[in-house]
Amino acid sequence: MKVVLLSMPDVVPIIIHEMAIHMPNHGIACVGGNIDERHEVYLIDLVRKRNHIAAYLEKKLKRIDPALIGLSAMTWQYPTCMALIGLIKSILPRAKIAVGGYHATLMSEEMGDSPEAHTIDFMVRGEGEETFRRLVNALEETDRLDSIPSLSYKQDGRWFHNPPGDLCDLSRLKLPIRDRRRLTSGYHVMYSKVEVMETSRGCTRNCNFCSIRHMYGRSYRTYPIERILADLDEIYYRKKTRFVFIIDDNMVLNPKWVTEVCDAIISRKYRKLRFVVQADCVSMAQNEAMVEKMAQAGFRTVFLGIESVSRDNLRTIGKGNIVPEAKRAIEICHRHGIMVIGGLIFGLPDDDEEAVRENYQYLNDLEADASYCQMLSPFPKTPIRDYLISEGLVSNPDRYERYNGMWANVRTRHMENEQLQYAFWYYRQTALGWWTPSPFARSQGWLWTAAWMYLVKPVMKFFIDGQLRRTGWQERYRREIERLEGMNRFADLERFLPEGKTAVFGEGDTGRGPSS
Repeated sequence: MKVVLLSMPDVVPIIIHEMAIHMPNHGIACVGGNIDERHEVYLIDLVRKRNHIAAYLEKKLKRIDPALIGLSAMTWQYPTCMALIGLIKSILPRAKIAVGGYHATLMSEEMGDSPEAHTIDFMVRGEGEETFRRLVNALEETDRLDSIPSLSYKQDGRWFHNPPGDLCDLSRLKLPIRDRRRLTSGYHVMYSKVEVMETSRGCTRNCNFCSIRHMYGRSYRTYPIERILADLDEIYYRKKTRFVFIIDDNMVLNPKWVTEVCDAIISRKYRKLRFVVQADCVSMAQNEAMVEKMAQAGFRTVFLGIESVSRDNLRTIGKGNIVPEAKRAIEICHRHGIMVIGGLIFGLPDDDEEAVRENYQYLNDLEADASYCQMLSPFPKTPIRDYLISEGLVSNPDRYERYNGMWANVRTRHMENEQLQYAFWYYRQTALGWWTPSPFARSQGWLWTAAWMYLVKPVMKFFIDGQLRRTGWQERYRREIERLEGMNRFADLERFLPEGKTAVFGEGDTGRGPSS
């Protein structure tokens, strides 16, 4: 059987620029790599075809003529997913459609009851490797749909949702697809080639805004070290790539195991290999020996979920008071040559304008090397969503395309969502300000940080300051919001959107802030 797996073209608007970072989708690569070998499998990452999606898919799908097409979508990508299904149906009306990923996992019953449910044949919930493998076989009548755990399927127009299955045994999973079956290429972070891998799955922390436990439960599992090294060998030797993003939800939960992984990587003697990883502040702050070993193995950048300087807000999201640990974690990372991207969340219930300003200033005071600041998104089925709804603080309960961290979908006890939207933008410019390389960042790359500080930044600042003098902050805000609104709007898909929608951002819900 011929199978095509698709990932969405939508990008997160708050990461530099939509063309600066294009990483391969690891989920469809893992699912594809574990389909039985007798089937033909192809991957398409539409993030690499954002400007001509319809023409590209028509050409590729007609040539391949797959019997089954799987689409993976996050919650905020779901409207685009439905438009893509409409496009696919116009090209290959007989192809079966399966939808997987976070949204299908969290919202399978709601999807089955939706007006567009007739365009979907299957939903793959949770980890997809085993469920999708068996689905492909069932379509060849070597398995049974009703016996496949975590599968939702239609029969006589009625949806059936099989019980969830066990979590995958990571030691049995095959390597993800990175060969010519991946039809798209050119993945990069700025000017460096990049590949994606994982060494563990799950997280046991208590953050109540995260939907990860719906995928994996409250679990943490690690791959065998031999499997990790085989994955790295493929990236390093066959793909000739030296920049690797490790997508683990929280790799560092078991410091002893992390140290063993690092020792194994060091023993391989890879040259110029650089890792980026996500981690929690507490684990990094309390295990300096682990951090030192990570640096020796090639870990160069760590994303830390700092979230907020407010103890009340931290308590609300289930983080506890991690302010001291955040400061110590950054100090330890810098001591061992690791750059830190600090993550903050805005729009928590007690935020007012001063709290927004203080949170940005807090990041400056911590001397994080870069920031990843986002709005609180009330994702379906998360505890924080239930709490915010009970408090009357969710201003957008169902326009999921806005749940990408950029838009104010909530109000606070002190600000309406439009005021919050503007404060989030305005204080980023005035409190966080233009990026100033930390002393550590300058020590790690004096040439490019000097070029930014003394050439690029002054020129850009000259023109933007001139624009501000002519038009003021409100006009600059309006133009910036207008640009961001169009980032995930795909003209060649709009006619395939579900009935009643004419664009990703419809009338009356633009994400704009106050007009005065």
